[in-house]
Amino acid sequence: MNRSNAGANLPTLRSHNAALVLDLLRVAGERGISRLELAERTGLTPQAVSKITARLRAEGLATEAGHRASTGGKPRTVLRLVPDAGHAVGLHLDRDELTVVLVDLAGTVVASRRTPLDFGAPAGEVVAVAAGEVGAVLGGPAADAVAGSPQPRSFPEPGAGPRTSAASAPGEGGAGGAAPVGDARTVLGIGVAVPGPLDHRGGVLHRVTGFPQWDGYPLQDALAARTGLPVVVDKDTNAAALGLALRADGPGDFAYLHLGTGLGAGLFLGGALHRGARTGAGEFGHQTVSLDGPLCSCGGRGCIEALCLAAVADGEVAEAARVLGTGAANLVGLLDIDRVVLGGRTVGADPDAYVRGVRAVIEERARRDGTGAAVPLVTTAGAGRPVAEGAAQLVLAPLFGRVGSGGGA
Repeated sequence: MNRSNAGANLPTLRSHNAALVLDLLRVAGERGISRLELAERTGLTPQAVSKITARLRAEGLATEAGHRASTGGKPRTVLRLVPDAGHAVGLHLDRDELTVVLVDLAGTVVASRRTPLDFGAPAGEVVAVAAGEVGAVLGGPAADAVAGSPQPRSFPEPGAGPRTSAASAPGEGGAGGAAPVGDARTVLGIGVAVPGPLDHRGGVLHRVTGFPQWDGYPLQDALAARTGLPVVVDKDTNAAALGLALRADGPGDFAYLHLGTGLGAGLFLGGALHRGARTGAGEFGHQTVSLDGPLCSCGGRGCIEALCLAAVADGEVAEAARVLGTGAANLVGLLDIDRVVLGGRTVGADPDAYVRGVRAVIEERARRDGTGAAVPLVTTAGAGRPVAEGAAQLVLAPLFGRVGSGGGA
């Protein structure tokens, strides 16, 4: 994922090399991996691997996991990741509900919560609810207690004039601003997944489809100020695609298509998450498939999202799947990807019907174009909370050298 497995024996690349080793420990799981295997897979010298693993053990990130027989000489010592050495919060802000998870370094969910959310409420209220749920999932103060803690820096509602950044508003909210939520000693940060469009570098939302009032709101700074934790923001579909890529058995390009209260795509291309130059890649739902079609909430006509959601509202699952399949087939033809992954709560309500309908369109297109077998199609049904869990990986992935951010870091 946007990084080579080959290590380098240069002092300036020590963090890169440590990330390579740490990622191999993560992938190895409870079974663990020996220093010799680490050296073979990274291309680092045994001496470099020994220094790195010693440092990781001293920092509590790795530990011995027994011994394994070798082809000659004494048994090899096996090392494994210590999952509870660090945690990340994943937060999915959907249009009508909020999901929050706490995951360890291995990506295992150790706590989760879900609650209704009005994404159309004033931004400050939405951030307050999110901060309260973060506190609750960390086992810290409940929402009321968080709201009663020293007041965080104030961020204006969108359109209310110039913003004050977290770094330029000293003195408010008591000494040092808002106190950290809960026991954050092992919490590395909060990853937030929200509908786009947005700027993932600054964590600023743009005109979210159907909710233009969010345009210009500094969600990253606002939530960081209220919780006292580092925050990373990205589109919901990008977060899900990142999480799926980290769990994938092997390399390959894929598109994650998310059908819930909206429709979007996360693209994993060339070993990296593809965001585009302005975090605009993956606005899949607003491709026009009917020039004189119904009005979409984005202001356009005949968008695939509008057609698909209209069919869903009418209870016409087969038609919704056919429309989704048309868009999926367009994407396969445009990008020549290896597989398509369907997700979102609407797909989860009837995964077999959506797989059947989308696959039929993709296979028909492959026959017509003479491109051979159709690409594989799977769903995330039964895979937990892919968007929220992927949001947590926005925080964890860089620790393992898995930046995966094509089109800008």
